[in-house]
Amino acid sequence: MKAVHFGGGNIGRGFIGLLLSQAGYRVQFVDVDAQLVQLLNERGQYVVELAGDQAETILVDQVSAIDGKDGELVAKSVAEADIVTTAVGVNVLPLIAGNIAEGIRRRLKGASSPLTVIACENTIGGSTQLKSLVYANLAAELQARADQYIVFPDAAVDRIVPLQQNEDRLRVVVEPFYEWVVERPVMSDGFCEIPGVHYVEGLKPFIERKLFTVNTGHCCAAYTGYLQGYVTIQDAMADQAIYAEVRGALNETGAALIQQYGFDPANHQQYIDKILQRFRNPYLTDEVVRVGRSPIRKLSPDDRLVRPAVIARSFGIDTPHLAKAMAAALRFDYAEDPEAVQIQQSLQERGASATIFNYTGLAGGHPLHEAVLSAYEQLHRLH
Repeated sequence: MKAVHFGGGNIGRGFIGLLLSQAGYRVQFVDVDAQLVQLLNERGQYVVELAGDQAETILVDQVSAIDGKDGELVAKSVAEADIVTTAVGVNVLPLIAGNIAEGIRRRLKGASSPLTVIACENTIGGSTQLKSLVYANLAAELQARADQYIVFPDAAVDRIVPLQQNEDRLRVVVEPFYEWVVERPVMSDGFCEIPGVHYVEGLKPFIERKLFTVNTGHCCAAYTGYLQGYVTIQDAMADQAIYAEVRGALNETGAALIQQYGFDPANHQQYIDKILQRFRNPYLTDEVVRVGRSPIRKLSPDDRLVRPAVIARSFGIDTPHLAKAMAAALRFDYAEDPEAVQIQQSLQERGASATIFNYTGLAGGHPLHEAVLSAYEQLHRLH
């Protein structure tokens, strides 16, 4: 069996590629990093280390790579694959869609076999987005034929992969915990399930549970920690005041998720506890500036801070901790992050209220807008 995975980075090698290899697939990575491609082809294997007291290592072999800029080779590889996965970032999906479409076009010329395409991205409906981008490159008759053989199940993925400081370029350190959830109803009949993947009938509750717990908590720790001068998430989470802020935010998102999707309260509290333990893993080193990067995206109306707060408000749940996290995100003035720089310029030129509305969509007078503005002004006085 052959798997083609777009993105040979740390998530690609340390999570998706690892599980595909363990499931018996020969994994071919697609990446534009020429050195990475060369190393994968020369060695045909790499090591994944689990960040824990045992420092367990796993050898991933029978791997290869191709240059993502070689459209001919990429299309040929997709045409031969049994499964195609991505971990490239949502913004890169439009750049790979054309080559995937060409691979599908070639595949459909002969006797076609089923193909599964899964975008393992940190977003809601990543595979659905990729399908739209791919189909935009296919004629209507090819789209109809593709629908008979090719499926794009959405997925939720979760594994912390910190900034790497390995001498070996291919070695990747990851946390022991992982979760890969895929929607079952979209899968083709007879598809061989991948061990370690959790297949569910309805995916949205699991996507939002992960996004509004792991991602919300992570960025709360990053933005609050940044203001206090901490370098790593682990150091920030050792500060009891920051720990309390993060737990408070996750209690707010948890209350919203329980109301929205009917999660069992006790089970969800255990999930929150597990996430907080992961953030404090002493064997991981994750920089606050890495986790906090791209604050515009993270402050957007449908992302990890604003959306759960809006949902919570709809159920009458107050969200002071989420409001403070949004305010801290506005105060994230890391000079090497273009989005952070853009927000700081807006604050200087337009003021806090207009900036809050521009990036969160929360209009002046909205209770959440006022809560964020109040928290921002308080943080502005303190920092």
